[in-house]
Amino acid sequence: MAGDPPVSIEELQKYPTMTSWFRPDLLAKLLWRVVVSDLFGQYADRRLIVAALDPVSPDEFARRAQQFVPETTFENEDDRPPTLFDRDENDALWIDFVADLGDGFDATFAIASLLSQEQLKVGEEILPRGKLLVMGGDEVYPHAEITNYRKRLINPYNWAFPDPHRGMLQGPPVYAIPGNHDWYDGLVLFLAYFTRRSPHLHLGGWRSWQRRSYFAVQLTKTWWIWAMDAQLADDVDQPQKDYFDQIAKRMEPDSKIILCGPEPGWLYTLQQGNRSLGVIDNIAWSAVNAKRNLQIPIVLSGDTHHYSRYSGNDGVTQFITSGGGGAFLHPTHQLEDKVVLDPKDGNKSWLGNRVTELKLKTKPESPHEDCEAAACYPSRAESLELLKGNFGFVSLNPGFCFLLGAIYWLAGLATVHLWPDSLVLVPLLFGLGFWAYTKRQEGNSRAVQLISAANGAVHSTVAILAALLFHHLNGWLPPFGGWHLPGIIVFFAEMTLVGALAGGYCFGIYLYLTSARYKMNHNDAFSSMRLDSHRNFLRMRITEHEVKIYPVGLTRVPKRSEWRINNEKKGAPAPAYVPVDPLGPHLIEGPIVVKAHGKPVIVATSDASSGKSTS
Repeated sequence: MAGDPPVSIEELQKYPTMTSWFRPDLLAKLLWRVVVSDLFGQYADRRLIVAALDPVSPDEFARRAQQFVPETTFENEDDRPPTLFDRDENDALWIDFVADLGDGFDATFAIASLLSQEQLKVGEEILPRGKLLVMGGDEVYPHAEITNYRKRLINPYNWAFPDPHRGMLQGPPVYAIPGNHDWYDGLVLFLAYFTRRSPHLHLGGWRSWQRRSYFAVQLTKTWWIWAMDAQLADDVDQPQKDYFDQIAKRMEPDSKIILCGPEPGWLYTLQQGNRSLGVIDNIAWSAVNAKRNLQIPIVLSGDTHHYSRYSGNDGVTQFITSGGGGAFLHPTHQLEDKVVLDPKDGNKSWLGNRVTELKLKTKPESPHEDCEAAACYPSRAESLELLKGNFGFVSLNPGFCFLLGAIYWLAGLATVHLWPDSLVLVPLLFGLGFWAYTKRQEGNSRAVQLISAANGAVHSTVAILAALLFHHLNGWLPPFGGWHLPGIIVFFAEMTLVGALAGGYCFGIYLYLTSARYKMNHNDAFSSMRLDSHRNFLRMRITEHEVKIYPVGLTRVPKRSEWRINNEKKGAPAPAYVPVDPLGPHLIEGPIVVKAHGKPVIVATSDASSGKSTS
């Protein structure tokens, strides 16, 4: 898709802002899309369809994966891509990783502008642009549709990296895996953009080359990157499992893998029934079972919109979350200092007993010894401070608050007409409603039940007292044509207003308290504020002996009114727009140094190493 030419500053004001996740119509639309996509995902999994339409040999899989390495030989030189993974003067290859990107224009375009620069100055470091751009999931928000792809992804990236070779294949490749938001249309548009064979997607100066929603790409002689697709159901289809099994068998012995998953399962081990770590582990076993001494020292993911790094107690493996490409900020104050894995639980373990504990407070340099600083961005203190924005929940989410007001009106009618039974009925309905809402994300623990009951008690108390007061006061209003129409209208307005203001404020307090003190509702507490600060992506320098990971942060994103047309053509390449004050990228930590070791990841001898498909 070619996208649109840059628009005027006036027209730019109409481009999408951060998604308002609590808007009632959006909540209804997303619920419908989740139900439909989940249904079709079970009975018409497009991963299986694409695999059936791509019946190639394992050798062809390997050829595609190795095509960008300069040392790869071709029977026909015309098959060689025009852009290769050329290494710098120090024999290092640079690649980029970004995830959770296509949301509000300002944050997405700001990160795209940093990614596109041939040389990016970060503090005292000069970091060259990656020869490969990997997108780690959720390329568009709030759901996949053509307008969202064009305005939230295609155009921002086109304008940040004006295509220097229009109509040609020359340009750094871009590979992507889908996240849950990409699956909300059954993966139709993701496949249409990223896996089409002719013409290749031109995303600004980047070019798409992949054929499926998962991929393996050889980077150097002994470094590879694998990226998987877990669909909406946290599962691995059999063709995908077979694909990685075959790739592993064709890799050089002692090779190293950067493994990308759609979710940071190591952060979700406390969530009841969550399988996201298990599906990444499933693909990791493909490397182990090849029995070629393959290693997986780096595991990457987006999905959670912050930066954090956990070090495995093997002294090598780094589990890094970097979901700061453009979507609303997620908190970090809830992160545990240690995450204990359970080798007996396939959904909460890593390669059997290879890693049994993860630590947040370790030095970025190998061998990643303990330290006092938590490897997260924003800091925990900043995260808690930002959480206070929920005190303004009413002004941030007026549509949801008026919906809550309508519920208060119904509760008021029940109070007046079903008295005194309403003293039991109204608190029960409020409590059940909040219980159903909270357990959707947090599970059905005793804490969830108690907090839901307390929340229901607060809202029902406000609703009942307001209803009794207004019913008494409205009795003084005169009838209208034999009906108490003025009283009915006034009662509706009164209860709706109280519900919107008092109920909305109570809901904001509920999000603040449960996130700050009870480790619940972190997603909703921050999606309600839709913050676009603390953006991040990873730039990696790869040699045969080590990888240096530069986590690049951008604390402040320019406001829409601060963008100007780049008439002076600043930058190389020159983006279509520049902010009044230059962007201020900085290193979040490090760089992180991951050393390559010759010892095997694990010996595949136990039953746990079967690595079977989970679908």
